[in-house]
Parts: sequence; C-alpha cells; structure tokens
Amino acid sequence: MEIKPIKTKADHRAALKEIEGLMSAGKGTRDGERLDVLVTLIEAYERKHFPMELPDPIEAIRFSMEQKGLTAKDLVPMIGQINRVYEVLNGKRPLTLQMIRRLHRELGIPAESLIRETGEQRVA
Repeated sequence: MEIKPIKTKADHRAALKEIEGLMSAGKGTRDGERLDVLVTLIEAYERKHFPMELPDPIEAIRFSMEQKGLTAKDLVPMIGQINRVYEVLNGKRPLTLQMIRRLHRELGIPAESLIRETGEQRVA
C-alpha cells in the first residue's frame, strides 16, 4: 500500500479521485484501510490549504433554526422574551454568556461560533 503525502493540488485531485473508487470498501479490508488513510491525508491537506472560518453567530442561529424547523418563539427559553429574540436575530442586541450557554446546550451550536462578534459588531 504505497501512499504518499498530499503536497500539491494535483496530489489532492488524484487522492479525491482514488477515494471515489474506494467509497464502498468494507471496514478492516485492505481497501478500507487505504480509504481511511487517504481521508486522513486529505483532511490534513484541506485544513491547511482551505481553512474554514466559523460562521457569524446570528447566521449560525438562523441556520440551526432552519434545520430544526424552529421559529423565533422557540428561542424564548434560550434568549428571553420574544422582543429580545428579535433584537438578537436582527443584530440589535449582543448575545450574553447565559444566552450562549443555552443556545450551545439546546441547539448544539458550537460555542466558538456563538462567541464571535457579528458582522455588524466588527464594523462598528
């Protein structure tokens, strides 16, 4: 099983192409092990060359709401009264530490995303 580091875009494309052919490989098989190693190498290459920035806190909340079919009213236990929910969603009020903890616990939004400043706060 000859596997080499992924150093270039061409190496990356070749590894991705090879993975396509290995997607149905069984766990514990030679192809399955090769797939596992290639995925690890690709993840390391992509983490280094295509770093992903965490989403804006409001975007993260709205995305979670959409995915879970929630309305602003559903956020009341996590944020406070409905007017406060709308203030937060419209960027008029920052999240408090208590709100961040509740949103993280109840919606599973990474705390790292929630503690970031929103786009409007960064500009001000």
